[in-house]
Amino acid sequence: MIRIDLITGFLGAGKTEFMKRYARWLMKRGLRVGILVNDCGAVNVDMLLLRELEEEGCGLHMVAGACDADCHRRRFKSKLIAMGMSGYDRVLVEPSGVFDVDEFFDALCEEPLDRLYERGSVITVADACLEDDLPESADYLLASQLADAGVVVLSKTQLTTAEARERTLRRMEEALLRIKCGKELRPYLLDKDWDTLTDEDFERVMNSGCDMRSFVKRGTTDDSGFRSAYLLNKGFTVEELEEYTRKAFENDAEGRVFRVKGFVRRDGGWMEFNATRQGTTLAPVKEAQDVVIVISVPAGDDRKVK
Repeated sequence: MIRIDLITGFLGAGKTEFMKRYARWLMKRGLRVGILVNDCGAVNVDMLLLRELEEEGCGLHMVAGACDADCHRRRFKSKLIAMGMSGYDRVLVEPSGVFDVDEFFDALCEEPLDRLYERGSVITVADACLEDDLPESADYLLASQLADAGVVVLSKTQLTTAEARERTLRRMEEALLRIKCGKELRPYLLDKDWDTLTDEDFERVMNSGCDMRSFVKRGTTDDSGFRSAYLLNKGFTVEELEEYTRKAFENDAEGRVFRVKGFVRRDGGWMEFNATRQGTTLAPVKEAQDVVIVISVPAGDDRKVK
């Protein structure tokens, strides 16, 4: 049977970057790796960011979610069936940051997936610079992703202090308590600069399994409150997009923006643009398209946790 890992994490945590590092490590061990990018949106930016892995021998597959939830689940299952007959040793699933983790577990219990796959690791990537005032919908999604994780990989640790990371840990544990889950996160943390990750660290991730915990379940991807807007072929310059993003984060009148991601041209090439309220990054990419995605919670749906 094929081992299948789920790599989840809230919006902007760094799932795609960790996926690339993890997949390369697995391939260096001689494993044939397939990646399924399972997004809720109509335009899949993450798929473009992973194209370089395809050149290195990794199989890339996509399920885009420009449809209702039932259709999305059918597409997800159909794609996993096809991948199960493609000779992979390990399959990695990277979902949207507003993914309902139970959808993954439920799918693996259905025929014929239950004969093709065995559950591997549930890996949650968590931003070490986590916001303090997440709305209820975001707080719940974060907690539900942490509840079943076999390992919690902190991202952007090199940008924070030990005190800031400790505040983030407490913030995540408080989110778990709000869904009636008393999981102690400290034993599950991988708290390192990703540039210093060793073979032993990746071995831990690969063999971390999952830690199924009970909690009070409520919102799903259908009613989580998150919305996506797609800006296609706008021809933004880097400076224009940075200004647009700054104004979007500052103006909550029409809703609270959590993330802006996409691609923008500079000096004849493409740059990946990735912005959260904690900061903006730009990185060169080989292949891209003129698209920017804005992910937000509409006004009135951004109730803060109490």
